[in-house]
Amino acid sequence: MASALTSLWASSAFAQDRSSPATADESEIVVTGSRIERSDYDLANPLVTVTSETLEQSGNVSVIDTLAQNPALLNSLSNYRTSGSQSDFGAVGVSLLDLRGLGEDRTLVLVNGRRHVASLSGSAAVDINTIPTDLIEAVDVLTGGASAVYGADGVSGVVNFRLKRNFDGLTARGQVGISSRGDAGQRFGTITYGHNFAQGRGNVALSYEFRQQDRLSSFDRPRTGDPLRTFRIVRNPADFPDDPNVPDRIPFNNLRYADSSIDGAVDLDLDGIPDFTGSGKVYDRGTLLRSSGGLTQGGDSTPLAGYQGDLQAYNRVHNVNFLSHYDFSDAASFFLEAKYVKNKTFTLAQPSFDFFTYLTPENPYLQDRFGTAATVDGALISRDNFDLGVRGEENDRETFRTVTGFEGQISDHARYEVSYTFGQTKSKIKLTDYRIADRYYAAVDAVIDPATGNVVCRSNLFPGENIDPNNYDAPASTFTPGANSGCRPLNLLGNGVRDQAALDWVNANLMNQAKIQQHVVSGSISGDFGQFFELPGGPVKFALGAEYRKEKSKFTPDELLQQGALADFSLQLPERGSFDVKEVFGELSVPLLKDVPFAYNLTLGAAIRLSDYSTVGKTTSWKVEGSYAPVPDITLRGTWSEAVRAPNITELFAPRNGGFSFISDPCDPVYIGEGTQYRAANCQATLQAAGLTPAQISAFNPENDPEATVSLPGFSGGNRNLREETARTWTAGVVLRPSFTPRLVASFDWYDIKLKNAINTPTSEELAELCVDQPTLDNVFCENITRAQGTGYISSYFVQPQNVANFRTAGADFKLNYKFAPSDLGQFNLGFAGGYLDRLEFIPTPGGEIDVDRKESYFPKWNFTGDVTWQYKDLTVNYGITWFSKTRRYTTEELEANPDLSDPRYFWYKEKWQHDLYVAYDVQDHFRLYMGANNLFDQKPDVGSVNYPIGAIGRYLYVGARITM
Repeated sequence: MASALTSLWASSAFAQDRSSPATADESEIVVTGSRIERSDYDLANPLVTVTSETLEQSGNVSVIDTLAQNPALLNSLSNYRTSGSQSDFGAVGVSLLDLRGLGEDRTLVLVNGRRHVASLSGSAAVDINTIPTDLIEAVDVLTGGASAVYGADGVSGVVNFRLKRNFDGLTARGQVGISSRGDAGQRFGTITYGHNFAQGRGNVALSYEFRQQDRLSSFDRPRTGDPLRTFRIVRNPADFPDDPNVPDRIPFNNLRYADSSIDGAVDLDLDGIPDFTGSGKVYDRGTLLRSSGGLTQGGDSTPLAGYQGDLQAYNRVHNVNFLSHYDFSDAASFFLEAKYVKNKTFTLAQPSFDFFTYLTPENPYLQDRFGTAATVDGALISRDNFDLGVRGEENDRETFRTVTGFEGQISDHARYEVSYTFGQTKSKIKLTDYRIADRYYAAVDAVIDPATGNVVCRSNLFPGENIDPNNYDAPASTFTPGANSGCRPLNLLGNGVRDQAALDWVNANLMNQAKIQQHVVSGSISGDFGQFFELPGGPVKFALGAEYRKEKSKFTPDELLQQGALADFSLQLPERGSFDVKEVFGELSVPLLKDVPFAYNLTLGAAIRLSDYSTVGKTTSWKVEGSYAPVPDITLRGTWSEAVRAPNITELFAPRNGGFSFISDPCDPVYIGEGTQYRAANCQATLQAAGLTPAQISAFNPENDPEATVSLPGFSGGNRNLREETARTWTAGVVLRPSFTPRLVASFDWYDIKLKNAINTPTSEELAELCVDQPTLDNVFCENITRAQGTGYISSYFVQPQNVANFRTAGADFKLNYKFAPSDLGQFNLGFAGGYLDRLEFIPTPGGEIDVDRKESYFPKWNFTGDVTWQYKDLTVNYGITWFSKTRRYTTEELEANPDLSDPRYFWYKEKWQHDLYVAYDVQDHFRLYMGANNLFDQKPDVGSVNYPIGAIGRYLYVGARITM
């Protein structure tokens, strides 16, 4: 990825060709981070820019794979992190930007400086797949100060996609690529035609773009699909009792989910231990691994390998864009942007499973397999239902967006702009192969029909009784029992022995729908006070405006989900909500000095935005900034700002929905030493409150009882009492343009962001841990965790957003770009962009322990991208490297509490080293052929990881061509 790593990751200052010092009359444009026309020399915010050339030279058909190499965007979600079991409901294959590691909902995505409609219901997150790759002129990444200029959501900053304008002619590009293993193929094609008319006063352009990425199953790769080559780091069986000189956890291969099998693990004597496989073979339990979350090594149980589904989701995008403008006069210019995007994604996740499902003694399949004498008590069966259809998700999203308005000059010193933006995303989210609970258990409860001797469903013979009293024990809700119900008996004993007609009857594809709308009306006036007065540095510049925005979101689950009728998915209720906000804003740029001794440039600036939300009321965002260049070679810059984020629609209005989670109990002996100093005492207290005796507390070990940790029922919902969260940010930096080395530009910027009253929605696992890791059990997290009386096991939970958290992050960005042309060897361009993370901290509640996330996954201490581009006549060669330092496999808190947690070799994930190569040849002036390789040396993920510190695709090869007419 990211060959051309950066002429590239350059700050806006890099764009200035320093063959000679900048002059006072250098051109002024509207730059990201301001509504005032100014020179990029005056910009105080640290701004990182990736160009269209970079995007092409990266070889990536998905823009986010290139952007995620930016030091500020490392934690962004690309396709391989939203595939298989990693994807959230409704979010398969999306690409979401995460600036500074503070979350996708805190990263404001703009297109040409304007908001873009969200892609996921209830959120503000924008799927980058909806933005046309080949229309991008450049992408600007801005830290801090964004809310005062653009409004809420940008508490960590802004990513602005600037699209090309004024097309005249035809351009087309095509590219195909594939991994070196012959899979994970990608295809890309685009064509754009533009035409100037009316002596150049008008322009129209139409663009079509197609992108496609193939689905990649984890079974297709040996290190994720072959049990003997798939490793996971788990509890060391040779370390009981715990020896501080022996690692607690070591890597194992051939790991399996104990006592559950693909063809069925059958327990005939009902002692909880399987005796046979569903095929009739004596059951081999393998080597049971204590305190490992119910795992075993070897044997007949279901392998972990391949279980979690795809490594990459299928993704197909059709993107049509229309751009136009017409200048009636200097005072009135009409502009129009319109686009339609159709995006289809699909992934397979994991199978459904049966856990101690009871088969009655009358079950003919059971009798046939084991004989009537062996089945007088019936049997318990646990199986992973790969043969019943692996659960999947298919998303069809349609995005429509228009921007229309007028702009023009009011006078020589002022301009205006008025615009209306409408955006809509409609999604059809199809869940595939989910079991309907009453039908499934009716089909499993098979008996012999005494009248015919055929195997039938019991409910066909006894329609007035509850369905399968041993497993379901409730009346039918989705069918009418009886001879004509359609129920066909289902055989679970063996792999692939099921009747397809029975499977068609019990499984359902669920159609869910979402609709998101955005309306934005905006007007502004910008200019300067030059007709009235000027300062020594020039006229004071200003921008004033107002904006009205309305956001609406609606999600309608399938009727079966609303009924809670599924065996594998809990109750889901419709979600709908909306809010609007009225805003006024202003901005000033005050050029105090220019072209005087010791002050080549001195500019101060300020901005403020007053907002009135229908949900949280009035808020204020502001920033102050300054830039100072004592000489042309050196510019000092800094900002101080306050930004806000109002809660999104889901955080406010989500209904109380059900859910199932795997929770590793923090009070288990395996984990009790891996929390804060408060965990042990709090666990003792909470187990006592659940009625456990001291002896029971001493023996408490839920990790050895899968029923205590697997698929635990709980709930989630919104919180209408949420308030806005507030971020204080300061940045300070220096830009160097040494006159003695023309074409060299370097910069260094420090950032510091404090987010208070942050909205935090913990996962169920985090909820359990946060409950016992606070100073006392009297906290908001413990209020939402329930433990069963007598056992102390977690029996329920409620996940809800709260304004309780604080975040703090700080670090540095540094960049260098140098162009030179030695004699007749062509031109060289060296680019380097790096980042240093000084702190990334999370405090879950006021007074709580600080959770240090620095050096954890996707938050390395150091990272950089660097490249060299050589251009010689018609040949262009780019070689790039992406690197980040090792990161923690275990948290700081875990290792401090348990220094022998694992073999020290596995304390850290290895460094990321990715090498990319791009070669292009221009055939005359209008045709370019290119080819390249990403991850040239085929670095693989670390032991025990599927896609970290690098994705699972491996070496990727591509070839393409571009034509311009």
